[in-house]
Amino acid sequence: MQVTETVNDGLRREFRVVVPAEELDGRLVERLSSLKDEVRIKGFRPGKVPVSHLRRMFGRSTMAEIVQSVLSEVARDTLASRGEKAAAPPDYKLPEDPSATEGILSGKADLDYTMTYEVLPKIELADFKAISVERLVVEVADAEVDDQLRQLAENARSFATKSGAAETGDRLTISYVGTIDGNEFDGGRDDNVSMTVGSGQFIPGFDEQLVGLSSGDEKAIKATFPEDYSAANLAGKEATFAVTVKAVASAEPVAIDDQLAERLGLQSLDSLRDTVRQQVGQQYTYAARQKLKRQLLDRLDETHTLELPPRMVEQEFETIWRQVTSGLSSSGKTFEDEGTTEEAARADYHSIAARRVRLGLVMSEIGERNKIQVTEEEVQRALAAQMRQFPGQEQALVDYYRNNPEGLAALRAPIFEEKVVDFLLELVSVTDKTVSREELLKEDEDDEKAV
Repeated sequence: MQVTETVNDGLRREFRVVVPAEELDGRLVERLSSLKDEVRIKGFRPGKVPVSHLRRMFGRSTMAEIVQSVLSEVARDTLASRGEKAAAPPDYKLPEDPSATEGILSGKADLDYTMTYEVLPKIELADFKAISVERLVVEVADAEVDDQLRQLAENARSFATKSGAAETGDRLTISYVGTIDGNEFDGGRDDNVSMTVGSGQFIPGFDEQLVGLSSGDEKAIKATFPEDYSAANLAGKEATFAVTVKAVASAEPVAIDDQLAERLGLQSLDSLRDTVRQQVGQQYTYAARQKLKRQLLDRLDETHTLELPPRMVEQEFETIWRQVTSGLSSSGKTFEDEGTTEEAARADYHSIAARRVRLGLVMSEIGERNKIQVTEEEVQRALAAQMRQFPGQEQALVDYYRNNPEGLAALRAPIFEEKVVDFLLELVSVTDKTVSREELLKEDEDDEKAV
């Protein structure tokens, strides 16, 4: 076998590989000889089938398996001998001439092919102790706890059926059919839906026109979809809804007291207040963690310059681009609606793809050098969390991850990432900064850049 490097350009490697027909044939004879004890052929005793007979029956299919095995062996041995890591499985250019293929499968011609791959770049890690980040801290105010308690009380409010006309704050059960220019539109029909008058649950101007209606009443209501409505085909258009009121119920008074706490499964109002404060604090902690992580990733991106495997970047871009175009298609929007062009959007998302690949390589290098691993117990916990989100589909999820290594890798990836982030936060300089709730929860324009 002869392996000759023909291209060494940046991260790209190309080799011409020639495996003599004699070597392939030798492997074939060896494999067919081992089959003698495995196959059962009528007219021959076990282990007594001539190799020549096996060649006639299984020669081509067995040689095809040998060729696939050779491709894998050459790639593995070449990478190992050169101390390189491939960014993706190699590409192979095999003979396309049918006569050449026939010669290889019959053991009469050399296997002469080209192997191409991109290698992972060498990464020089930055001095993490020189990196500084800020952790945003928000104190949970008593007023916010009170607001949350009032919301809980509203959500726990009971409604009693009444016979009179609907007022603001009443809960109605309605059915409706919406039309535009006399034609019913997708999503414009619903039956026995509950809504609270004055809640703004429907498009502007809809629920105000329900005031004064009683159970059994019917009314044609006109309302206009907002200009920025998510469905572009409805945005800004006036619709007519044929509404039938099925029931009217008035809200019963609620109080924020021990009885409310007991209805929610707690012993007292003080326990409920403490629980709410903890929950709000956890939300702030999570939001602060996400901001802190984004800062850390920004610093890693700024402090690491490396050549990126083009194929990895292109694959990441294609994944992002499919999500972007699918989102635009489902919402009925165009790039122009988003204030850009397809060309500009492609350039932006190529940059995001490159950032993600660069950070992924750096994070992987940090994890490998510091022996950061995802345990089987952590994977099982993540799988259990997924199963809780899809009740009734637990076995299907288990089967999916058992039979799809890529799916299992996707389950491990965020766990690994968080463990690397935890490791880095022990090394970098972290300064706490007290901010307002609004500043903490403000959305960043570059949220989509996170790994």
